[in-house]
Amino acid sequence: MFSKSGGKDGSRLSGCSSRASSASMPPNAKTECEILQSANVKIFSFNNLKAATRNFRPDSVLGGGGFGSVYKGWVDENTLAPCRPGTGIAVAVKRLNQEGLQGHREWLAEVNYLGQFCHPNLVKLIGYCLEDEHRLLVYEFMPRGSLENHLFRRGSYFQPLSWNLRMKVALGAAKGLAYLHSAEAKVIYRDFKTSNILLDTDYSAKLSDFGLAKDGPVGEKSHVSTRVMGTYGYAAPEYLSTGHLTAKSDIYSFGVVLLEMLSGRRAIDKNRPQGEHNLVEWSRPYLTHKRKIFRVLDARLEGQYSLNGAQTIATLALECLSYEAKMRPSMDAVVTILEELQDSSEAEKQKEPKTGTKQTPAAVRASKSSRKPRRKSLGGTKETVGPNPKPLAHSR
Repeated sequence: MFSKSGGKDGSRLSGCSSRASSASMPPNAKTECEILQSANVKIFSFNNLKAATRNFRPDSVLGGGGFGSVYKGWVDENTLAPCRPGTGIAVAVKRLNQEGLQGHREWLAEVNYLGQFCHPNLVKLIGYCLEDEHRLLVYEFMPRGSLENHLFRRGSYFQPLSWNLRMKVALGAAKGLAYLHSAEAKVIYRDFKTSNILLDTDYSAKLSDFGLAKDGPVGEKSHVSTRVMGTYGYAAPEYLSTGHLTAKSDIYSFGVVLLEMLSGRRAIDKNRPQGEHNLVEWSRPYLTHKRKIFRVLDARLEGQYSLNGAQTIATLALECLSYEAKMRPSMDAVVTILEELQDSSEAEKQKEPKTGTKQTPAAVRASKSSRKPRRKSLGGTKETVGPNPKPLAHSR
């Protein structure tokens, strides 16, 4: 699940009892035992995970956070028994801190959701350990780490993602979120951000860390009322102000991530000049004008995209970031737009002359995509995005 430098958040659980967790449980509130028994995953012993990670050695650490640390381990592909490094398959082992009720709830939420769901754009939970005071989760290992690392880390190990790879990651993440919002799952993710989007060897995107996920509203209810949690810069303004959570809250977060991918800037960056700390507030005026969107686009992408392609993504990001939640598109609609953009990009690629020479950046920018932006920009109306960022009740 995790790769080097990929810090993630986690949680803790205390014992298998009849007490139901108040976080992320359905209205009929399954008990902890019911959740653990229904999870379609392996139960590991603490000693096995200790052996798989070489006694949780420091040089096996993939990342860490308030939840504890994540270690790289090795298990047999068939039996899942611990084995020597370099043999069998690699796994990511999240070891949780042993204090805190919130960690207990998040640990159980991860088992509840990832123990039931199976989708190519959700990280796979292989198993868990619930033994004495130990609470661990075992996931598939994601060798390319997080989207956050590839967008914002500098150095030889993390090369800038190309435009095409960014669009591939955006589509994969959108499909994962669309599945969670579907009638089959009916889940609000609540923590969509670049550090929770993990990449496989071929840059296939998978959503990870379901500790803050919540079941969506049922019956006549339009929202779920909850304490504000998540990460400032990504949280929807109406959620920050009211605590009312809907699927549209996730779509706002998707718009923020899409803007990060477009610009190569972090959602919140206090190291930027005054007026540029909040990416959404700074970029919104530029995204509404065709001639100004280049001020937002990542300079490292020069020559890799068509003008219409960039305008389509800018328009989509604006729609997702609408201050009015009801004006935001559904994730199914987002997936459709991204798929059509990918198709038009591939069609344009096939039309390019195979002369072995590269087009100049100006020529590439001038090239026209076969598809125009689907919607008019929603950026014509002035919008605000809530207060300046401060630490949330649970910022990760």
